[in-house]
Amino acid sequence: MCSEVRRGIIPLNMAIKVTRKDQSEANENIIRRFNRKVLQSGLMPLKKSQMRFAKPISKRERRLKAIIREARKAEKTERIKLGLK
Repeated sequence: MCSEVRRGIIPLNMAIKVTRKDQSEANENIIRRFNRKVLQSGLMPLKKSQMRFAKPISKRERRLKAIIREARKAEKTERIKLGLK
C-alpha cells in the first residue's frame, strides 16, 4: 500500500477511523484495531521519512558549519590538554 500512497492514489491526509463495535468492547481492543489499521495502511514509514527530511543546505553553509565544528573540536582538545574539563 505504501507504493499507492507515493503514487497519489491514497491521500496523505487520510483519516483512519475506528468505531466502537458495542458499548461492552474494551478500550484495549479499540486501540489494537486502530494500530492494526495504521500498520496496514502503510502511512507510518512514509510519515517517518517525511519527518527526517532535511532541506539541502548550500555549499557555503556547509563550509561555515565545518569551520565552526573544527574550531569547537580544537578548543575542546585544548581544554582537555590543560586539564580544565
